[in-house]
Amino acid sequence: MTTTNGKVSNVALSVGLATGVYGISFGALSVTAGFDIWQTIALSVLMFSGGSQFAFVAVGFTDLAAAVTSAWLVGVRNGFYALSLAPVLETKGVRKILAAQLSIDETAAVSASRESLDEQRKGFWLTGISVFVFWNLATILGALLGQQVGDPQTFGLDAAAAAALFALVWPRIQKSTGAIVAATAVTGSALFSMVLPSGPPVLLAALCAVAAGFVLDRGKGE
Repeated sequence: MTTTNGKVSNVALSVGLATGVYGISFGALSVTAGFDIWQTIALSVLMFSGGSQFAFVAVGFTDLAAAVTSAWLVGVRNGFYALSLAPVLETKGVRKILAAQLSIDETAAVSASRESLDEQRKGFWLTGISVFVFWNLATILGALLGQQVGDPQTFGLDAAAAAALFALVWPRIQKSTGAIVAATAVTGSALFSMVLPSGPPVLLAALCAVAAGFVLDRGKGE
């Protein structure tokens, strides 16, 4: 895995490849859940948010309203990414629409891991393009393989993207403030997941983490 100290292009490519591997499991699970290959491809191209896609196909056609709601709740975090990335990217017109589509975990993580503003922008765009290409190619491959892959845990595919993200944010987490914010997010998501369905735990844990970060920063200022 390329570290955050490497060239931004190498980091973007590494993250794209790692996420692409994870996309194979989505394609396979989608077709085994009853979606055809074109519907599966459409989900990856248009929704383009791994967690939301998995939440959507997990419910599937049995309850379309619940599927949409679950996908939306899991994907709300991308809106927070967009808010933090807006002053960095400063996009307008069509580029702003493209930036919104590419505002996901991976692009936010790579952008945040860079020091200069130029590197942050490059990190976002290169990672977004890399992930989009590999994720969609992997989706097609997974859909074709279908039941031969099935459960993503079979090959450890469910951990690939998470491991890549953890490697990216680890340098920031090692700082005291980052460690506390990360611990708050992990603890919150674990506790909320015990009593709430998929989706809300991620959002509530994120809000708790943001609140913790705000309190800590404010305390430093005083």
